[in-house]
Amino acid sequence: MNSSNLQSHPTASPHLFTSIDMGTNSFKLLIVHADPSTRSFVPVERLKEPVVLSRESPTSISPQSQSRAIQSLRNFKSLILSHNVPLNQIRCVATEALRRAENQKHFVETALEDVGIQIDVLSGEEEARLVYLGVLQFLPVFERSALCIDIGGGSTEFVVGKRGEVKLAVSLKLGHVNLTQMCVGLVEMREYIRCVIDESRLGDRLRECERFEVVVGSSGTIRAIENAVFSGYGSDLCWFDLEEGYKRDWRFGRRELSGVVERLCSEGDEGLIRREGFLEIFEALGIEEMEVSEYALAEGVIADSLGKAFGGLYDLNANARWRSVLRLATRLNGKKRMNHAVHCANIAKEVFVGLRKCNDFNVVLDDKDLEYLEAACFLHNIGIITGKKGIISSLIISSRLNGDHLYSYTAEEVEFIALLTRYQRKKFPKLDRAPFKNFAEKAKRKFIIMCVIIRLSVLLQRSESMDLQEVEFLESANSFKLVLKQQNQEPLVIGSQDQAEEKSDALQLEQEAEHFKRVVLKC
Repeated sequence: MNSSNLQSHPTASPHLFTSIDMGTNSFKLLIVHADPSTRSFVPVERLKEPVVLSRESPTSISPQSQSRAIQSLRNFKSLILSHNVPLNQIRCVATEALRRAENQKHFVETALEDVGIQIDVLSGEEEARLVYLGVLQFLPVFERSALCIDIGGGSTEFVVGKRGEVKLAVSLKLGHVNLTQMCVGLVEMREYIRCVIDESRLGDRLRECERFEVVVGSSGTIRAIENAVFSGYGSDLCWFDLEEGYKRDWRFGRRELSGVVERLCSEGDEGLIRREGFLEIFEALGIEEMEVSEYALAEGVIADSLGKAFGGLYDLNANARWRSVLRLATRLNGKKRMNHAVHCANIAKEVFVGLRKCNDFNVVLDDKDLEYLEAACFLHNIGIITGKKGIISSLIISSRLNGDHLYSYTAEEVEFIALLTRYQRKKFPKLDRAPFKNFAEKAKRKFIIMCVIIRLSVLLQRSESMDLQEVEFLESANSFKLVLKQQNQEPLVIGSQDQAEEKSDALQLEQEAEHFKRVVLKC
């Protein structure tokens, strides 16, 4: 970054990191909150803008493309500044379109001078390595030999890795934007893909590597295919059942991919060439099934930055079970609900840590309790995907966590998290009734404390009149005070459209504050 254009704020958070992925088709901004103690990061802001660097020319950045790109970077810069991200914790990378651009140097210099952003143009092999690091942040494939495939706008990366080490990294000019520009029809496109793969000896090189145990796909194209399969598009394989949960989980096979492509053919879908090209890659490499990663290059850049910033404190394979919580939350929450979940978890943590510091507090709260509470905050709204919430979220969690989808949680931990999501709203739980009858007294006391915390936190993150960053827990020798600072000090306007809803939130907040005070004093 150019310090004359983009400077660190005096109150910049040391836990905020940013990556910018300047892809051939679109630019993506990711801001995360990283915690070295838990060795994990949580996305707090995402922004994607369609730029299409190669729209006018496949070999250079045209004036029109440069204008779109600079404007997008300005937008990203404004968001970065609003979050007070430290200057040295921002990394911007560019991929295939800039790799092959004849005027690469001029564009990079212009961006630095105009926006203050230093662009790191990645080699194809380095891009593949970072994609693999990103996959490791989403799927528990660290111990397995994995072939990762990332289809971008300008190129497709193939990387084989195991235990964080890259065994093979290949970048081929098989991006969907390139294919659309170069190929007239599907037959020509499939022949071109076969030719590129054969000339690169990709198949032979893969066979020379250690045999891969799992194939993982990333990128928007692959996620779109998986989502179509997940939604039952082109087949009747997918459905939802409260007892069994979602039948499919971030994966699809060759037969299902063919079904999606066939349906798109019958509907004349304009994006068919992307899916048809991907099917050709499936067949050329003999792939039968693929797992799908929501994370790719942007998250890999973050992981790489964290490794340098935290040194030995950041382990690529650490805290896999917490990452599985985030994976389930990401699966069943949209961007807006994920942002709400992050805010809810931040508030809950603030209150939890404050309570734990109280000298006269009789219930001993430990780090695992905080993990359960944060997990419940991230998962409390996943039931909305069915059009319902509350008890539905609890049922989904109970179903999913008993399988292999969230790792290393015991049945007791599963039940505890599910019950926190069930009682985060509406009726307050009665501990003398099922399902709490079999809980030990210590577990009951912990649950009721954590229950009032999540109920209060959910309400606070919902309220637009509260500044979610201004939640303070103040303690003295004999007492404590939970201070909630309002963002908007102006009184409600009588007759305003939102008046009834705001009054309802205020009333609920008063009720939950009373619950909080009564429960904490009792404990």
